[in-house]
Order: sequence, then structure tokens, then C-alpha cells
Amino acid sequence: MDELGKFLKSRRARLHPADTALGSYGERRRVPGLRREELAQLAGVSASYYARLEQGLGQNVSDAVLDSLARALRLDDAERAHLLALARPNRAAAGCAARVARQLPDGLQRLMAMMGDVPVMVLSPTSDVLAWNPLARAVFGAHHGARDDRDDRAGHEVRAGHEGPPNMTRMIFLDPPTRALFADWEGKARSVVAHLRMVAARFPADGRVRALVGELLSSGTEFAALWEDHSVANCDSFTNVLRHPQVGELTLFQEVLRTEQPELMVVAFTVEPGSPSETALRLLGALTADRADHRVAVS
Repeated sequence: MDELGKFLKSRRARLHPADTALGSYGERRRVPGLRREELAQLAGVSASYYARLEQGLGQNVSDAVLDSLARALRLDDAERAHLLALARPNRAAAGCAARVARQLPDGLQRLMAMMGDVPVMVLSPTSDVLAWNPLARAVFGAHHGARDDRDDRAGHEVRAGHEGPPNMTRMIFLDPPTRALFADWEGKARSVVAHLRMVAARFPADGRVRALVGELLSSGTEFAALWEDHSVANCDSFTNVLRHPQVGELTLFQEVLRTEQPELMVVAFTVEPGSPSETALRLLGALTADRADHRVAVS
């Protein structure tokens, strides 16, 4: 079964006849969710055609059929986009996460430097940290890779044999201090895996994406179970409750800002005005300001 078939089956399994126009008559069911024939009926396609889609045998699925399936499966916007990417792999393969510009525009670097009281970072599609300002590093990565004053790189991963910029997804699963940082680690892990699922569909031929997924699948962590759930989400907004080792509990509201380079994710973290989190973040900012280097760290 290909990725399209697996995704369709996972979304079908979460629906129940009682939640649809089919109704439920109390019969015993051998499968979770809707049967293939029931989903086909709701989508207005033949049961044999839908079965071929789940078996990975469907070719050139029309937009009308995809739209009908999305409605029948009650997909949200992120899931609809994911369905389209899986059904159009040749179109998706035209992009490559590795082609994202590693040289950030000067204007973006200046903006990050001016946002000294707001943690902000720039991520690649695979969640490589391309840049972060001092406060973002103090929040999420102060322990991660000591900075060499001879250059201006973000702290590169070397502890686990990874030379290159820190990767937030890898850190959340494989870096113990990062795992301990998130009070709701399971919720955060679910969120980053759902985002990585979308990235993998958008860049099916990208070696960097495949390598990251393969590494995490073989890591012996919770990643494999979350990956098999086939959940997808943009994760543009998220509430992070952190247990910071220096300033205690922080509630940070995550927002992703879009730039003229759509594959770059500019992620800013804000706090509720007048809250204990604002006080804690100001304290962390003061501790960060005591350090000699206030530059934006760029990978």
C-alpha cells in the first residue's frame, strides 16, 4: 500500500457511520470506522475504484474525485493539502527541501536582531535551525552546541554524530534536555510529526527528508507510533508550555510568519502581557544580555 492508500485508510478508520449520513443500526463491525464501500458511497465513487485507491493502484485521480473524498472523510485544510500532494507526487517532487536558501536575506537578519525581546528563529522545511536570535537560543538551545566566537553559526549538532545546524524535530525526540523542556512533550511531539508528514509528501524525492524520517523511525522513540498515525498539520500556531531550567515555567505562543521565500518558516514566540511568563522571559532576556555576543546566530 502506498502513502496515499495508507492516508485514506487512516482517515476512514476514524469515522463512524453514526457520524455520517449513513446512520448506525447497532450492528457489530469487524473494522474500525467506515467500511470501504461506505466511504465510496459517501464520496460518490464505485467501491472497486475506491479499493484500488487504497491499494495504491489509482492513477491520475481527478480533482473532482479528490474533492469528494476530502468531503466524505471530513478533512481539514491541512489534510486536504496533504491528500493533493500524495495524489500528485510528480508535481510535489518538483520541489526540494534541500534547495532552501541557506543565506538569509539581510533584511530578515536585521529584523531578527531588532526583535531582541521576542524569541524568533528561522527554520527550513525539515526544521533545521537556519538562524535564531539570542533570546530564542536561550529558550530552546542554550545547552546545545557551544558557539565558537570565531564564526557566526548557530550551534551545530555534533554530540550525536550530526554535523550541521540543530534540527528541532530531532532535538525533541533525541535530545534529553529538549524533551524535558516541554511540559506537554507528547502534544509537541505529535505536532512536529504531523508537520513532518506534510513535508515528506511535499518533497517525496528529497534525501534529507527521507534521512531524517528514517533516523527517527529507527531511534526506538515514540516517533514510529506517531508516524503511523498519519496525522498532518501545518502547526503555524501552537501553545508551548516550557519548564525552563533557568527561569521556570514559560507559556509561549508560537506563530509562523511567511516571507517572500515560502519554504522558510520564521517562527516567533510571544507571551501574555502582564503574565508570569512575561516576567520570566524578561529575566531570561536580562541574563542573555549579560553575554558578550548579541548577534543573530546563522547556520
